[in-house]
Amino acid sequence: MTGAMAALALALLLVPAGAVWPQPQLVRESLGGGRCRLSPDRFRFGYASSSAVGPGCAVLDQAFRRYWRLLRDAGPRAPEDTRPWKPLCTELLVSVATPHCDGFPDMDSVESYKLSTSEDLSLLSSESVWGALRGLETFSQLVWRDEDGTFYLNKTDIVDFPRFAHRGLLLDTSRHYLPVRAILETLDVMAYNKFNVFHWHIVDDPSFPYESAAFPELSQKGAYNPVTHVYTLNDVKLVIEYARLRGIRVISEFDTPGHTLSWGPGAPGLLTPCYAGSIPSGAHGPVNPILNTTYQFMTELFREISTVFPDFYLHLGGDEVDFSCWRSNPEIQAFMQRMGFGQDYAKLESFYIKRLLDIISSYGKGYVVWQEVFDNGVKVKPDTIIHVWRENAGPYQQEVARVTKAGYRALLSAPWYLNRISYGQDWQTAYQVEPLEFEGSPEQKELVIGGEACMWGEYVDVTNLTPRLWPRAGAIAERLWSNKTVRGLQDAYIRLADFRCTLLRRGIQAQPLFTGYCDPEYSGF
Repeated sequence: MTGAMAALALALLLVPAGAVWPQPQLVRESLGGGRCRLSPDRFRFGYASSSAVGPGCAVLDQAFRRYWRLLRDAGPRAPEDTRPWKPLCTELLVSVATPHCDGFPDMDSVESYKLSTSEDLSLLSSESVWGALRGLETFSQLVWRDEDGTFYLNKTDIVDFPRFAHRGLLLDTSRHYLPVRAILETLDVMAYNKFNVFHWHIVDDPSFPYESAAFPELSQKGAYNPVTHVYTLNDVKLVIEYARLRGIRVISEFDTPGHTLSWGPGAPGLLTPCYAGSIPSGAHGPVNPILNTTYQFMTELFREISTVFPDFYLHLGGDEVDFSCWRSNPEIQAFMQRMGFGQDYAKLESFYIKRLLDIISSYGKGYVVWQEVFDNGVKVKPDTIIHVWRENAGPYQQEVARVTKAGYRALLSAPWYLNRISYGQDWQTAYQVEPLEFEGSPEQKELVIGGEACMWGEYVDVTNLTPRLWPRAGAIAERLWSNKTVRGLQDAYIRLADFRCTLLRRGIQAQPLFTGYCDPEYSGF
């Protein structure tokens, strides 16, 4: 064992009680050893008298029940002692300043909170219910258990808020279908990590599992199995509401004009016929951008999507368009000449994207696009979000600099493709990324709204999704939540390894970071 590895393994023995992941902005723990005992059976969550929300607020009512269950199931407990035990923590009171409880989180949601725990009073205060959710997660991690199974809560004061507003995770449900239960479990763990955006890459070339009311044949002919491998409207509503109750936005992605081969069987005439010389080859390429029927189809489909998914933003893709089929098609060649595009097929792509963006705008929606849309010079609205993902076209830092210099908001994923795995602790590479490490003005850096971890599905399905995601995605969660100065790998290892054990106790099959053990180990087998 190398010296560094030995140090990391030894560090697990030194994990502080009540370590929190991701690291809060400010933590002040009593040096005098002030603590109280916590018995889950004699503990309650409640609303402070000063709170603008109270019983009947579904977001917090359900969160109280979830976190009470997590405390109850946090491991073997010492035999219950009904005798008076001083000091004993008996409740956490929550005070929310604004009375909004029934809406959806959005880009401007306030997630800050203050948490104070002591033997006399534990109080969580926040501007919004979304901040209260983040504080409840932190509180759950402050509770610790000694060797005898007794739970304790140290006297602690925390002031916390996220560094970035958009902290997302992408799941690809086209290359492999993910059962709804796997998506819901992922949303749970996202909340444990304070992620707040689920980017649902729901359809792609391999399959079309979204069951459209306007175009049911898309999934009937495009899904792997039109009965078992689809997401019904009720499934989608369940995912969206489950996410809302955890303070997580759901942004759907319907990527066009490329990545649409699964659309073809259910939408005849939508895709471009490819040619071999002067004869159709039988193959099809991207969406056909020269037909009015294409835009009529997109108008209807995105009208539905805009209604089903309540978030202001839709992700419209726009990446990796293969021009070879367009180039082979004589009708498209003739259209190119009429439009004066010459042989520049990026102009044809831009022609399509511009018309699609106009459709989306007509529904009062904003949009996120992959970086190729920006790189190809498509004219987009000033509030467009450019999603930076490419690493093979030069350093991603330069792309972020170009995007923000042009005045657009940027979302970073290029260094955070978690489907790429390697031997060893590759979470460290993701952890050491600094999203604002590029040449640009302070105004440019304010345009970086956050980032997303991406789990593409070529080699990932329900059998390996969870251990491949967690706790590795936690490295990105902390980078997007915590202060820029929180960068020490050894401290991060200590807390992330301990957090992984927390995930195991919560029934999440998270893989180990390195040698060692958790008490208890994963018990799902």
